[in-house]
Amino acid sequence: MAQGTLLYSQSGGVTAVINATASGVITEARSRGIKVLAARNGILGALREDLVDTSKETATAIRGLAHTPGGAFGSCRYKLKSVEEDAAKYERLLDVFRAHDVRWFLYNGGNDSADTANKVSKLAARFGYPLTCIGVPKTIDNDLAVTDCCPGFGSAAKYTAVSVREAALDVAEGADFLMVKPALPYLDVIRLLRDKFPQLPLAAYNVSGEYAMIRAAAANGWLDERGAVLEALTGIRRAGADLIITYHALDAARWLQEG
Repeated sequence: MAQGTLLYSQSGGVTAVINATASGVITEARSRGIKVLAARNGILGALREDLVDTSKETATAIRGLAHTPGGAFGSCRYKLKSVEEDAAKYERLLDVFRAHDVRWFLYNGGNDSADTANKVSKLAARFGYPLTCIGVPKTIDNDLAVTDCCPGFGSAAKYTAVSVREAALDVAEGADFLMVKPALPYLDVIRLLRDKFPQLPLAAYNVSGEYAMIRAAAANGWLDERGAVLEALTGIRRAGADLIITYHALDAARWLQEG
């Protein structure tokens, strides 16, 4: 057994790739004789010392993670403040790391998770504790700062393929129309369904979150509400939607009448 323990944890909104990453991390660490602990519910599990000893799991169970949806070890959306603002929590983390001889910390998440890994790395260096921290990307939208490639494109392609297959099942059952919800994040799915099933009406549900996003930005003076709304609805229509269900309906109708 190699000296030191690896602590792995998942954070943020879980994606189809996050458990596959867990499987790969644990399998590779085992091959090198490194014990892997997993913190439940992200950094909160580390703070609470709520840790899973993955060495008690079979190799078959670990391999199975690669095909398991969701987050096997739970997740959280908790962002550590600066060391100066949250000194007690950082000291607690170091106490837990020392207690379990943690020498590697892999935090699987998005931008906030990478930020946490960076803060913990700097803390360990300040106290002279030998710790390697790595922010492991899990996002499907390739939005991580200073990272030019994220692993989620494969899962995005799979999601799209599954969406088309499920729509095909609905069509086979005699569906009168198809609907995509939410609309703006899935313009690619709208386009694919339009091309695949041209015989059926296609609706897009521009959900409340999309509506609130534009309304909030307009209220803060960050954008022109009329222009943003009409551009968003035009994009949905151009992607292939025949019908758009939206909370913007009354405003959009008025703006279109006004020309």
